[in-house]
Amino acid sequence: MGVEDMGGNDLVLTDQIVEDRRTKSDPPLPFEVAFEHFACEQALHGYGLSAEEISAGVIGGGDDGGIDGVYVFLGNRLLHEDSDVFQPSFSVNSLENGVQLTLWLVQAKTSKSFSEAALDKVASSCNLLLKLDADDADLGKLYCEDLLARVGLFRKALLRIAGRMPTVKIRFSYVTRGDTEEVHPKVVVKARHLETQFAQTLGTASGEVEFLGPAELWKRASVIPSYTLELPYQESITHGTSHIALIALGDYISFLSEDDGTIKSHIFDWNVRDYQGNVEVNREIAASLQNPDAPEFWWLNNGITIVCSGASSIGKRLSLSDVQIVNGLQTSYTIHETLRERYAENPGDPVFQRLVQVRILVTGDQAARDAVIRATNRQTSVPVASLRATDDIQRQIETYFFEHDWFYDRRKNYYRNQGKPLDRIISIPFLAQTVMAMALGRPDYARARPSSLLKSDSDYQRVFSKATPLPVYLWLAVTQRQVDGFLQSSTTSLSSSEFTNLRFHLSMLAATDLMGRPFTGAGHLKNFALEEVFPGSARLSKLFEILREEFLRYQRQHGTGPDQTAKSNDFVQHLLEHFGWQRTSWR
Repeated sequence: MGVEDMGGNDLVLTDQIVEDRRTKSDPPLPFEVAFEHFACEQALHGYGLSAEEISAGVIGGGDDGGIDGVYVFLGNRLLHEDSDVFQPSFSVNSLENGVQLTLWLVQAKTSKSFSEAALDKVASSCNLLLKLDADDADLGKLYCEDLLARVGLFRKALLRIAGRMPTVKIRFSYVTRGDTEEVHPKVVVKARHLETQFAQTLGTASGEVEFLGPAELWKRASVIPSYTLELPYQESITHGTSHIALIALGDYISFLSEDDGTIKSHIFDWNVRDYQGNVEVNREIAASLQNPDAPEFWWLNNGITIVCSGASSIGKRLSLSDVQIVNGLQTSYTIHETLRERYAENPGDPVFQRLVQVRILVTGDQAARDAVIRATNRQTSVPVASLRATDDIQRQIETYFFEHDWFYDRRKNYYRNQGKPLDRIISIPFLAQTVMAMALGRPDYARARPSSLLKSDSDYQRVFSKATPLPVYLWLAVTQRQVDGFLQSSTTSLSSSEFTNLRFHLSMLAATDLMGRPFTGAGHLKNFALEEVFPGSARLSKLFEILREEFLRYQRQHGTGPDQTAKSNDFVQHLLEHFGWQRTSWR
């Protein structure tokens, strides 16, 4: 079999993946739409984004400026419209000087080639979209609302953190079904010019353009994150099957690093918080790493806690199964960020013989793992919200979903990395939004807080009440998926922004319509859940027709935009009153 035939195999395999995902959607997605989602997922492969986070960045529709996906990262964290950095209470000084702000753009085309015209279109669009003084009204005449909103996150974040002199990176992934070995030289030149254009956006900016074809897509899609890793050690104490070990910094960097040098983000999936960047404690860690006269590193640092399902030792090398680092993320990331390049250039440097303390706790009991996560993180200042994935109610929901062939991803990407069907994986934020919209009658609140809904204790207790029967949680998740599928079908012709703004309002109307009256309690849905009664497509169609009309009517009457209307409780009241449900009967 020749090289050309092998390239054809990559195309067949990637097409099959897209086709499988397309047909598993209810109703099935057009191939082009499924390809866009798949392309964005593989372009951002190293970030470990959930399926919902990927979908949120897909533009779709017309007037997209040649851009099919937009994602903004502050450090390694994906930004949402309600992210902390956009809140008035956020202290910009908590960010490190030179913090990295990344704008990642994706163009996905099902054609079998890469064209100059596609790059020219993106260059033209970015020339306008990335101007901080651009007139939003003018841009609105040229580009769709979805694109402006997503790129707007980047512009807003850049202005918000300007005082920290951010390092800006703009990346563009051009994805087609064509062979990257056959990209025309003219297209390559255009790509280099686009990189230069990106770099000129800001004095500290850099640009990067990559071509992805079937070979690259298949390679990324076929990578299964490994949770079985080897960890060399210098000294260790063993009690039962668990260990306390001293690890050379060089060995620990290797343990943390992928083949391309990036950090293995998936082994931190169960950690309760993200990397905080150049905050004081991390600056102190970095300083002690870089100071040759500092005391032994493990004297100064509390160390790392790893939980795993099994550990065996051969010589001075531990083989660990199902690895998760549940405490010490700040230390791990700082070691990696501070020393990785130095280690690649000179692994024999004496600094890499300094030691870090690692606790390896072996248990296959998930409840015990959760107890370790709670205990090790209670010792430092961690918001209670960060620990909620270990709550009893969360584990009960996960167990109930699993028994019914659904997968509750309270540990982000756990089931995705096990190869479970994406359409049957439910995340904590998704479930929380569906409870808030349907069971509690607040689709406006669910829409306004895609990532911050559970930060307050009161909201968490309302959403995840122990009084709510477990079947109701599953019913809510399945119903929202059915509503989403209906809205994403070709019959509705919705843009991404319309889908985002209306999905929770439609699900609220569907639940209220089944009940026959407004209600604000999950217990009211118990009979529907037990009898598996769901809204029918014909009724959804009628409800959506009315919702769309009233959505536009409200905007005309009140002079508000789509986002503002969708986030308004007054609009929810307007809807209910339109259906004859008076405000006093609702709440």
